[in-house]
Amino acid sequence: VDDGKPVVLVDVREEGEWKDGRLKDARHLPLSAIKAGVPADKLKETVPAGKIVYLHCAAGGRCRVAADHLKKQGYDVRPLKDGYDVLVQSGFEKAK
Repeated sequence: VDDGKPVVLVDVREEGEWKDGRLKDARHLPLSAIKAGVPADKLKETVPAGKIVYLHCAAGGRCRVAADHLKKQGYDVRPLKDGYDVLVQSGFEKAK
């Protein structure tokens, strides 16, 4: 919980990167899908409204682009500068 609001962690890396390793409890929405225009129902399923959305990728670049797209859709988005490997090294748990 951040500032009293629920949060969601979204991985915007592509499918192959996601399959190679992901963070526990993270949701997956590749940047390529965001750029292509995710249907509203699919977007709401992955990124629920009313939550703070933390985005991560490999090194921070893609999540900034994804954040720009999602902000236009009304999401409270916060791209993480640290990428997947740094987050794991910092103590984020990997999914099994």
